[in-house]
Amino acid sequence: MPSSNPTPPSPAPGVDDVAGLRRRTAELTALFASARELTAVRDTDAVLARLVERAQELLAADVAYLSEFDDVDATLRVRATRGAVTTALRELVVPPGRGLVSAIAESRMPRAVRRYDLVAAERHSIGVDAAVTGEGIVSMLGVPLLSDTRVLGVLFVAERRERVFTPDDTALLAALADHASVVLQTAAALADARRQADLARAAVAELTAHVAARDRANRVHRELVDAVLAGGGLAPVAGALAHALQAPIVIVDAAGSIRAADGGADADLASGALGPVGDAEDAYERTVSLLTAGGRVLGAIVVGTPARPLDDVDRRTIERAAQVAALLALSEEAVAEADHRQRSDLLVDLVTASPQRRADVASALRRAGVEEEALTAVTAFAVVGIERAATARAVAHHLGSSALVGELDGLVVAAHATALDAAAFAALREHLDTEVLAVTGTVDDGGPSRAAGQVRSALALARALGLRNALVPADEMLPYAATIGADRRALLSFLDASLGAVRRHDDARGSDLLATLRAFVRHGASPTRTARALTFHTNTILQRLEKLDALLGDGWRDDERFFRLSVAVRLDEVRERMERGAGG
Repeated sequence: MPSSNPTPPSPAPGVDDVAGLRRRTAELTALFASARELTAVRDTDAVLARLVERAQELLAADVAYLSEFDDVDATLRVRATRGAVTTALRELVVPPGRGLVSAIAESRMPRAVRRYDLVAAERHSIGVDAAVTGEGIVSMLGVPLLSDTRVLGVLFVAERRERVFTPDDTALLAALADHASVVLQTAAALADARRQADLARAAVAELTAHVAARDRANRVHRELVDAVLAGGGLAPVAGALAHALQAPIVIVDAAGSIRAADGGADADLASGALGPVGDAEDAYERTVSLLTAGGRVLGAIVVGTPARPLDDVDRRTIERAAQVAALLALSEEAVAEADHRQRSDLLVDLVTASPQRRADVASALRRAGVEEEALTAVTAFAVVGIERAATARAVAHHLGSSALVGELDGLVVAAHATALDAAAFAALREHLDTEVLAVTGTVDDGGPSRAAGQVRSALALARALGLRNALVPADEMLPYAATIGADRRALLSFLDASLGAVRRHDDARGSDLLATLRAFVRHGASPTRTARALTFHTNTILQRLEKLDALLGDGWRDDERFFRLSVAVRLDEVRERMERGAGG
């Protein structure tokens, strides 16, 4: 029998209840989706961006963003945003103790503000306020991202109008924040694991490379020792080093000249190797190791850009190779010095030997591989005493093995194939650090001995004339050397007595009587030929000759006086021409 009081049916759910259930279902679905994503964290930035996006969508907020805590400077930096329209918010860095974010990080508790301007005054800062105002934010809710021991960051949602955030809003945002903290902790753990694995691999690689470098260094050392014992010079040193370092190698001497090269090196690699550090501007990344012995620099090993980076063992190998190369350079220097002394003695014997010893000198020249018939020129060089030995070596190097160079009577004298010209003298001067006066002449029937005497006499006269740092052909001086001599004081006195009055007149009046006198001497004391040479009228020349009569005195055109005056004029012209040549 049916009950007389049946249970009334439950009321149908209201619209708000249905909306709430749907919202809750969406929230749970979103949280489950986030949880699934956490199990396969690959791209941390992408997962954080997705979490911020869900926070904005689930809480129906205008803006959502995540700030990460920086352990180094205790700032909070915005890492991911959604809905932000200004760069200021996307790049916001909040200093310690400022902003709502710092209050949440310090308390480790969620916080919400209906209006941002209600945040405590001490929390405000110009930069943070400008970013919040620029974005138009009014209300904010933030929850911390926590690990067991520290705050990792803060997750925010914000509105551009006043809004009161509910406990449900806070709980939902906290759940998303928990997911974000898992992401950050997982990423940190993975990064640390990768870092430890990289360190382990690096340690193994370093040990392997060190052993390989040691083996390579020992092999190179054996090759260098073999090079020294075999007497092969510097070329095997360059070859062994180029092979070991996989780099171009150049070995230069103290003058910067290339002595050996290997590994595809070119001349540019050696350029400026011995200059101050940083002087050389080129395309090379190079390493320079000096060859030194007893404080002297004998040269350098230059290593070009290697195929692989050089390590400490490689650098010690270069230093060891430099020591070996220095020993070889010293040995070669000793041999070269002995050869230079021998050839210097031969030069002295050649130009000073008596007729009775000519046969012995010729025999000694043949044993030394020198052909006397090829020595068709002799040059004498005047330099200061302390530079004489260095100049002799430089001249010998410049003239080559076919020449003989030595010191004689305070001069450097060379017997060689061809008389020096201006270009050859200029090239030689580039290798000398001192002024040098040179007189060069050719060998005639009198042989090198007579030619040496002539150039020495001519050099003495050139020095008396005050010439310096110039090349003088012996023929320019020889006509006067025998008659004038080489007493500088007497020579200068002779020139002044002959021409001084004319020169002083020209200096005082701005005239050019000396040029007229020179042309008069060159043209046989003929006024007509002198006028034609100077393109003047004959009367003009006669007027100038009258002025010269007043300056030089009566009788200066007589044979004896005119001869002496002619000698003075020609010597003065030679001196002036040689000085101009030296200056040019």
